[in-house]
Amino acid sequence: MTDPRTIAPRLVVLGLAAAAAFAAACGPKNVAGPIRPDGALIVLLPDEDGSTGRASVSNPAGTADLTAPRNASNVAPNQRPGVVTMSEADVKRLFGDALEALPPAPQSFTLYFRFESDELTEESKALVPKILATVKGRSAPEVVVVGHTDTMGTPSANFALGLKRAVAVRELLVASGLDAATVEATSLGESFLLIQTPNDTPEPRNRRVEIAVK
Repeated sequence: MTDPRTIAPRLVVLGLAAAAAFAAACGPKNVAGPIRPDGALIVLLPDEDGSTGRASVSNPAGTADLTAPRNASNVAPNQRPGVVTMSEADVKRLFGDALEALPPAPQSFTLYFRFESDELTEESKALVPKILATVKGRSAPEVVVVGHTDTMGTPSANFALGLKRAVAVRELLVASGLDAATVEATSLGESFLLIQTPNDTPEPRNRRVEIAVK
């Protein structure tokens, strides 16, 4: 099962032909040096929400950190990788077809619950239409609904409560028009706290369901 909160950097990679074109376009600014036959061009791109992760590329000669939108590096054995920033036009020219073929990036939502209940808070109920619209906008959606609790009660009781919450949200989504076959419900109970607390501590932010839409 995929953790809905896991965020990986968005990278695109091309081999020799594109890397050579990039080297020619960048000229002296291309600190990665000449392209080897077994080289690759790696570019860090922002996610759809505008956020950008980070990544490191390395070979026996050294390491380069990609930390900003469109940071790029030519990577080849025995050649120290460097970093340049590609223009949006170059990204589109070299990677446009590949990017258009990619499926939409996963999106995550968090819904919160009332104490010892499977009833959503009013603020979370208001998010449901946005979740439905996101799922219906995918050609082949997969939805994972994961129930969580705070540390009040026993671990076994909290697993059951987390599952009850996840199933309640799944039923809400299905009743609103989603295909039941695309929505999976499971529980982590109190084992994956958003806010770390001692046992028997009420914490509203831990009483939640996390939804990953892929």
